[in-house]
Amino acid sequence: MEYVQARVATLHDFADPLPPAPTGHTAVVVPMTEREHGRQAADRVFRTLERLAPARVVVPLRAPAERVPRIREWLSTYDLTLDLLWCDGPRVGDLLADAGLDGDRGKGRDVWLGLGPATEEEFVVVHDADTTTYDESFVRRLLFPLTRGYAFSKGYYARVEDDRLYGRLFRLFYVPLVRALLDGTPHPYLRYLDAFRYALAGEFAATADTARRIQAPRKWGLEVGTLGDAFDVAGFDATAQVDLGTYEHDHRAVDGSAGLSEMSRSVGETLLRSVVERGVDVDFDTLPERYRATATTLVDQYALDAGFNGMEFDREHEREQVKRYAAAVQEPTSPDDRLPAWADAPVAAEAVTDAATADVEAVVDATQAEAPGRDDD
Repeated sequence: MEYVQARVATLHDFADPLPPAPTGHTAVVVPMTEREHGRQAADRVFRTLERLAPARVVVPLRAPAERVPRIREWLSTYDLTLDLLWCDGPRVGDLLADAGLDGDRGKGRDVWLGLGPATEEEFVVVHDADTTTYDESFVRRLLFPLTRGYAFSKGYYARVEDDRLYGRLFRLFYVPLVRALLDGTPHPYLRYLDAFRYALAGEFAATADTARRIQAPRKWGLEVGTLGDAFDVAGFDATAQVDLGTYEHDHRAVDGSAGLSEMSRSVGETLLRSVVERGVDVDFDTLPERYRATATTLVDQYALDAGFNGMEFDREHEREQVKRYAAAVQEPTSPDDRLPAWADAPVAAEAVTDAATADVEAVVDATQAEAPGRDDD
């Protein structure tokens, strides 16, 4: 246990706190894909939210049409004021296309869709649905700083499970990349990025005004993109990070379309674009080598830490991951895919909600009409 304050206010789990929080004025955004449907972790999340009784729960859902009816039926079993936003419906797609917002789909786009209606409440909390250790302290802890004048709150926790160190994308990519950049220039934005104990955590809370000013990247760069906007809106003085204690959820493979290597490209693109946009002079010719050197040193430090705690640690495997991630350390060249802040969006949040609701009703009606044994005479 430690009690060190970072450059942003850092709240520690000294005594398993369950602080008071304005849950009755809060919307909780829980992005889901079809894989979370019916799983024990997701059930735990929604059962816990029942006890918290937030003003509303918004579930942006990415799933094929044939899975939507069963997922809606499952979500209806929870005693919650819950808005199901099917992100892949035709009406939502047409609405975004007409507003010039069509493009790649991903977690960032889903969360952005959920933030629109969520900001009708005073406070917004965002977290995933795959947390096996979820309890009501998560939402309360994230909200607590917002009742004390802070505008943005980020969760953190140690990714230690089964006698192993996880959080590989953060440990082996984000941290060494930010440190390599910071060694080159002590820019305030880089110091801000370096202040977070787990910058790639998906759990955050914000005032509605702050949430309306988030320009969400469409894919895996969401967490880094959120920090960039938080720096602009809240800065050091109005940002807090909160210890969420024990935290366990699904692990990803390094390879594959949703693997860590693919995620590193999205995270790296978003991070480096945000750095350049804020006036940091980056030497991209030397940055990959500086990143690898910093990451290699960290691998040795992690190996020592794991050995100290009697944990398993595959040093060579971690070094190999560093080599894979180094491919993502390059000057951003792809088009900026960020969605506009809701404060400036060319589409109304209510219109998105209405379109998503109509899409869900249409696919449910179609499923019922095709059900065996239906007599339409």
